[in-house]
Amino acid sequence: MSVSAPFTPMGNTIIFTATNPAPSPIQATCSTLGGNQYRIINTGNVTVFMGYGGNATYATAGAVTPTGSIANVLPLLPGTDEIITFLPNAYFTGNTASGSAVIYITPGDGC
Repeated sequence: MSVSAPFTPMGNTIIFTATNPAPSPIQATCSTLGGNQYRIINTGNVTVFMGYGGNATYATAGAVTPTGSIANVLPLLPGTDEIITFLPNAYFTGNTASGSAVIYITPGDGC
């Protein structure tokens, strides 16, 4: 039997404003060992190309408008509110083609 648990926050929410160029990456630290799910909210009205990774270098490299195949980038559509799995204690930043958007990321566990 499979059980779906609601999302449980397990760390502080990080907040950044995605712009072009992307701001310095921020680490979303989880208070539990192995916590690797994140609730991600794009409050803006523009798509954000979110860079992510195990360190700031990977997150920065991914935060670009994709042309072809780019690693460590995830497009966040305007109004996105999703729970996504990444590695524990990941770093995040975001780039936009134009405008800006505030991004909230909370580490935790659940679906």
